[in-house]
Amino acid sequence: MQHAVGAPLPPPHGPGQGPAGWTHSAQHPGPGPGLPAGAPPSPSPNAPAGPPAPPVQPTHGWAGPAPSQPSRETTGHIQLPPGGPVPIPAPPPADSGTGAAMLAVLLIGPAGAGKTTVARHWANNRRVPTAHISLDDVREWVCSGFADPQSGWNDNSEAQYRLARRTCGFAARNFLANGISCILDDAVFPDRPVVGLGGWKRHVGPGLLPVVLLPGLEIVLERNAERSGNRRLSDEEVAGIHGRMAGWYGSGLPIIDNSKYDVETTARVLDDVLARAIASPPSW
Repeated sequence: MQHAVGAPLPPPHGPGQGPAGWTHSAQHPGPGPGLPAGAPPSPSPNAPAGPPAPPVQPTHGWAGPAPSQPSRETTGHIQLPPGGPVPIPAPPPADSGTGAAMLAVLLIGPAGAGKTTVARHWANNRRVPTAHISLDDVREWVCSGFADPQSGWNDNSEAQYRLARRTCGFAARNFLANGISCILDDAVFPDRPVVGLGGWKRHVGPGLLPVVLLPGLEIVLERNAERSGNRRLSDEEVAGIHGRMAGWYGSGLPIIDNSKYDVETTARVLDDVLARAIASPPSW
C-alpha cells in the first residue's frame, strides 16, 4: 500500500494481530498449539461430548462465487463483412457535392502534382468516414530489398508495384464494405498497361472513379524540387512523366489543372468533379 509523503504510517500489526485489529485466529482459524497443521482443534474441557468437528481449511483471499465466462458481447469481437467489388455509387442530391455518398476515388497525376496532399485534405474534410491510401506509401512498406523504380524499371520493381496495387485494392474494397469511403493516389500512365487503369479496375471494381490532377510543368518541377529522399526525381524524369500524362487529354476522364489553385480550392473542385462523375460515370 502506498502512502502520501509525510503522512504517518499505519500502526504495525502486533503478534497475532491482522489488519484493522482482527486477530489472526479470527481470520484463519487453525489448530491449537502443538498440533500439526490440518489437525482438528482440541476440545474444550467443558464442551459436551460429541463427534469431532471437521478440520477447518485455511482460506486465502476472497472465497466468493467463481466468475462466469464472458459472453461474446464483452470480448470485443466484431464481425466484419468481407470486401467485394465496389459498385457504382448512387447520385447524391443536387448542389451538395459528393455529400454522404460512399466512394472509391483514384486520383491520378505525375510526381509533384499534389495528389497525396489533395487526397488527404479531401478525405479529412468529408462529412462521412473516408480513408486515404497512397500507393507510394504502400510500396515503401518493403524496407530491405525495395525495388526503387528510379533505379530502373525491371521485373522486381514491376512485381512490387503490382503487389502494392493489389494491396491497395484489397484495402479499398474492405473499407467500402465496412462503411468507409476511400481515395487512392497513383501515377497511372495512359500509354502503359502495366501501370494503367485496368489493374485498378480489376482490384477495386467498376465503381472506382478516376480523376486526373495535371498542373503545368513549371508547377510540377517546383514542387518536386521541395521533395527529399526517393520521392524526389530528376528534372528530366519529371518532365518525361508530365509529358506522358498529357495523354489523358481526350481520354474521357475528368482532368483538373490545379496550377493556380491552393490545396483547399483543389479539393473543393475535386468534390464537384466527383459529384458530376457520379451522375454521369466516365467510360474507361
